[in-house]
Amino acid sequence: MKSLSILFLAFLYSTVSLSQDVVIKNDNHKIRYSGRMEMKDSATIISWTGSSAQFNFRGKSVKALLGDEMGNNFFNLIVDGKVVKKIHLKKGKHEYRLCDSLKNGKHSIELFKITEAAFGKTSIYVFQLNHGAKLLSLSPESKRRMAFFGNSITCGYADEDLAGDNSAPEYENGYMSYAAITARKLHADFHCISKSGIGIVISWFPLVMPQMYDRLYFDNPDIKWDFARYSPQIVVVNLFQNDSWIVKMPENSEFKSVFGQKAPTAEFIINAYESFIKKLMVHYPNAKIICALGNMDASKADSPWIDYIKKAVAAINNSNLYTCIFPYKGTSGHPSEKEQLNMANQLTTFIDKNIKW
Repeated sequence: MKSLSILFLAFLYSTVSLSQDVVIKNDNHKIRYSGRMEMKDSATIISWTGSSAQFNFRGKSVKALLGDEMGNNFFNLIVDGKVVKKIHLKKGKHEYRLCDSLKNGKHSIELFKITEAAFGKTSIYVFQLNHGAKLLSLSPESKRRMAFFGNSITCGYADEDLAGDNSAPEYENGYMSYAAITARKLHADFHCISKSGIGIVISWFPLVMPQMYDRLYFDNPDIKWDFARYSPQIVVVNLFQNDSWIVKMPENSEFKSVFGQKAPTAEFIINAYESFIKKLMVHYPNAKIICALGNMDASKADSPWIDYIKKAVAAINNSNLYTCIFPYKGTSGHPSEKEQLNMANQLTTFIDKNIKW
């Protein structure tokens, strides 16, 4: 009888302990979110590559209640500044054990979305810490902020595929894209508005960057992003790779839809680029804007697309505009992690040399 009482008390104690785990609601002010996102009472909704949630705590374990729209998204789990694992979210609402058995002390946790917006939205409902743990104040926020507008290169498309062509989400890692690496090298927060296949004048689908750039969600034209929420000092635009292919494909359905039977003139392309950069300048009047290109075949030495960008920048004639051409990587497929790193090194050097924060 005494043994049964002890067992019952042990069970009761474990149940109470579980119920007393520290629950952190999505809108807690000690969670730092990065990227374009929508904050609701029940959940924080994110979709863009590189969006993240980060907080500090004293304890040894963390769980998260997350919901995923499609079941195609992957996240990096970063503990104390190191990537410890990749998490594949299942479709629907599920609890995930992020980490346990940590040394009972101060730790930082970050969930970093490494797949692009086309793979669906993710909802962050709550985080749960072990019984007795404590949520701590955030680390000082970086005063440096960047924004990137790009295509598959900026998404990190297929950078974990040796051939650089596999479109499956498990081969895409935005954490290893040149954009994310550059931001880390420069100790800057960043927003990444990018989509594989997108262009300035034409894409592989009926949407171009001048239509998408100001949206909260890439596929919803009715919900606009409030640019007042984030003011980067540096903006990087890396586009035209997709345009450079499709304008030479008169049988392509998008070519026919956009251009009919006649390819656009150089003047048309330059004006379209110029118009887009001017739109960004309205939203970011004090930012330094780097008009980049590369490192796929649109940036070959003899490519006309380099001149299109340079002529558009010259026409705008503003001291806040810069041009940075990434050298053609000389290999097939999309850039590998190594080739992404090469771009990041070049961009970091370019910024250090030319721009004062």
